[in-house]
Amino acid sequence: MSVLDTDEHWFDDAAGRLIRPYTVSNGRTEPTTRMELLSMVIATGRRPQGQLGPEHAQALGLCGSFTTVAEVAARLRLPAVVAKILLSDLVDWGVVDTRAPDPMADSTNLTVLEAILDALERRI
Repeated sequence: MSVLDTDEHWFDDAAGRLIRPYTVSNGRTEPTTRMELLSMVIATGRRPQGQLGPEHAQALGLCGSFTTVAEVAARLRLPAVVAKILLSDLVDWGVVDTRAPDPMADSTNLTVLEAILDALERRI
């Protein structure tokens, strides 16, 4: 089952996300690990201790290969800060690792931003 298949239960086209972002983050507003939108995340291959919640499991499933925080947020249809909180939980649990953004990926470079947008649109 893909992330998008499970998303049917948590997203309604007319109403939007059925679970509110503050619920997903347990009311937290800041991640424990500093990440930027272009930070790269990848699963470590370690198994999490205990059962992951659905959003954590979906986020982990998106980290099978290097991906950006921005892409995880877009795929989960969550605000970036909420995705950062989920990903920082996964980092704290040792199941995801982060890498600083590529210094060549200037976030103000229009070409880079267009490439990210194109990649996101292809995946959604």
